Amino acid sequence: MTNQRKPRGPYRKSAERRERILQAAYEAIDEHGERASMQDIADRVGVTQPALTYYFPTRDDLLLAVLDRRDVLGKSLAGGAGEDRSMIDNMVASTRHTTDHPGLAKLYVTLSAAATDPESPAHGYFAERYRDLAAEVTQDLEEAQRAGVIRADLPAEHLARAVLAVLDGLQIQWMHGPAVDIAAVAKSFTRMLMPPAGSGPETEPEE
Repeated sequence: MTNQRKPRGPYRKSAERRERILQAAYEAIDEHGERASMQDIADRVGVTQPALTYYFPTRDDLLLAVLDRRDVLGKSLAGGAGEDRSMIDNMVASTRHTTDHPGLAKLYVTLSAAATDPESPAHGYFAERYRDLAAEVTQDLEEAQRAGVIRADLPAEHLARAVLAVLDGLQIQWMHGPAVDIAAVAKSFTRMLMPPAGSGPETEPEE
């Protein structure tokens, strides 16, 4: 007779509470930006502030976890990589996620600016984030270039960095002027990356 493993209750409950704290922080920051207090987050979950530090030792740890969640949700809205629609639709989806969640956008801009200081607790996080994102977008653009969807006369790595710069810049401009339709601007930018008419992927000559 074999013994079946029982669910590891305490560990499951710990993971569930961490998830509840992270979701509460996400919602609080979405509403109030970086001004969201640890007390507000603790109250939403029904725990004490010291209990938060068990799962997120510092405020920075919690804020960066919230940004991670923002990235994950943003990617899920953008759709799969490597699709013909990805260049335009993914950028537009990203800008719409920004305008739908201004508190999170403000947190991102504030922390990314502070993270330029090597002494910032967020410095390593953003350095790794940009490195990983640049590699991911470069791969997507290389696939799009091979498919003839994106112009192939410029290095995909350079285009990827330009895409990330435009998205970050549009967030800042939108926070200074919410009337700016950054989704429309993003769509216009992607058209600049399209290959000239009639310059699709090379095909084998007919015999």
